[in-house]
Amino acid sequence: MLKPKDKQNSVELYFMEARSKLIDIAAFMDRIERDGQTDDYRYKAFLDALKELDSEKRAESVLLALSDPTEEPIEAATTKAASGAWPDKPQ
Repeated sequence: MLKPKDKQNSVELYFMEARSKLIDIAAFMDRIERDGQTDDYRYKAFLDALKELDSEKRAESVLLALSDPTEEPIEAATTKAASGAWPDKPQ
């Protein structure tokens, strides 16, 4: 077990990985905007989730921004895979 004085530097450990992900996100946003797909519900949910990065509980808030809060199951699946965002989210 690490003692407090032996605690590893999180910035040193994770900065390059986070930097890479941030560049990937910027490139994704550039592609969506260049291709004129900014009205897609998934992109809108993505932008809403980005706003949650300024909240106190970032990870929880981002997850909730992308989640479907309804509790009733749907009658039948309309796709073969999850979309990662709630298509019927009120705007």
